Amino acid sequence: MLEVVNMIKEIGLPFAYNHFAEGESPNPPFICYLTPGSDNFAADGKVYHKINIVHLELYTDRKDLSVEQKVEAALDKHGIYYDKLETWIESEKLYEVLYSFEMEV
Repeated sequence: MLEVVNMIKEIGLPFAYNHFAEGESPNPPFICYLTPGSDNFAADGKVYHKINIVHLELYTDRKDLSVEQKVEAALDKHGIYYDKLETWIESEKLYEVLYSFEMEV
């Protein structure tokens, strides 16, 4: 997970694992990341390659292509293949751009 944290630090935005504590959320843009599961390679009851699924969530209060490009440049620099989804969260008045990828542990 240290590799993910170091990569996010390169982006230069405030970040937290899963969420910021109530009342401590910074002004957008900011990032939350989490590892909701794994996709390990196993055989004969043994894990040979541990692989974490990672979600990197970019939050902005407006569509901001330059910030998305910074995130994607960091992912590309580290050779990470990712999928990208975007949604508007009406209750928060925020855009969420979700980058999903896998990383070997």
